[in-house]
Formats: sequence, C-alpha cells, structure tokens
Amino acid sequence: MAHRLGDLNQVKCPSRVVLDHVTSRWGVLVMVLLRERTHRFSELRKRIGGVSEKMLAQTLRVLEQDGFVDRRAFPEVPPRVEYTLTPMGVELADHLEALGGWVTDNLWRVMAERKKRAKKVVQLSAVASGASRRLLETRR
Repeated sequence: MAHRLGDLNQVKCPSRVVLDHVTSRWGVLVMVLLRERTHRFSELRKRIGGVSEKMLAQTLRVLEQDGFVDRRAFPEVPPRVEYTLTPMGVELADHLEALGGWVTDNLWRVMAERKKRAKKVVQLSAVASGASRRLLETRR
C-alpha cells in the first residue's frame, strides 16, 4: 500500500527538503559510495574529491536524520565511526546510481550541446551587437 504524502510542486511541501538532501552536490555522491559498502568518514572524504570535512559531516548528518544512512560509533581510541545505508537508503541509492550512470554515459552528448549552444549565443550576441550599433548610428 503506497502512502503518498508529498507534492514536489507545492512550495511548502517537506518532500522538497528531502529532495534537496538527496540530490545535493555531496548527497548523491555519498549515497552512491555507501551503496558499494560501509565506509568510514575518512574513506568517504578521500573518495569524494573536493568535499570539505564540514560539508561531508553536514551531508551525512541530514542523510542520517532522513533515515537513509546509519552511523555507528565504536568505543575505541582513536574513535572509529562507520556509515552504512539503511534499507530505505539502498532503495534510494539504486535510483541515484541510475541517474549518475545516465549522466556519465551521456556526458559527451551534454558537452556537445553546450558547445553548440555556446556558439549560438556568441552568434546571437554578434547579431544583437551589430543591430545595436546600427540603431545608435541612425539616431545620431
């Protein structure tokens, strides 16, 4: 039985907050890495290029609060903390991995479109610039 409570199109719907958490820059990467196996904080930080310690901790905290990630602290010196996906997190990570796979597989297409559209913008700018010059010349 499906319990559908959210409507992403409604500005005050809490589903938007959850969507922000899981589709954030670091949220997707954390979820996909944890799909592979349990990781320690330091392992995640090494594997995710460019993430700061603060942002990784914040991302893990909100994913844990949303019920996607479990945090397990061991009473050792030095402290050891491991992160793993919950069953709901695995379900979500499957979708995120599919999204990431599509992006990776189609990156060449996206880059080609960017290049094509950038040329179009430059051409339109040149046309607009020429039209502006002609308009100024006729007003003189």
